[in-house]
Amino acid sequence: MSDIAEVEAEIRRLEERLLTPAVRAAPEELAGLLADDFLEFGGSGRVFDRQEVIATLPLQPKEQFALTEFQVRLVAPTIALAMYRVVRSGKQQGAPQDSLRSSIWRCSAGRWQMVFHQGTPTARGIANTALKV
Repeated sequence: MSDIAEVEAEIRRLEERLLTPAVRAAPEELAGLLADDFLEFGGSGRVFDRQEVIATLPLQPKEQFALTEFQVRLVAPTIALAMYRVVRSGKQQGAPQDSLRSSIWRCSAGRWQMVFHQGTPTARGIANTALKV
């Protein structure tokens, strides 16, 4: 899969899967999407490995996520960087919260898996925060 449009469509599909409550609640689904060497820098400032994400993500409250401003850059033929904004709602308290997100995906044996993810909370409505890269 070398055409950037195909890669972008596939990575977006996978990112959107990871935002669905059903996948977030299914450890076996998460295990298939996250590489063995996965690492996340969370919006809280904590660092999570694959096992921690698989163990804790199913316990989080069910929320709705809207993905916008999605773009992908190929770093190498089998490495893709995804960058996008997410609006999260359904939290038990407070207004919807935006975050800027980035993920690194690696394709091995024709299968994409996430190897790194970072989410950075942002305030809603701040001017000049459009994702321009």
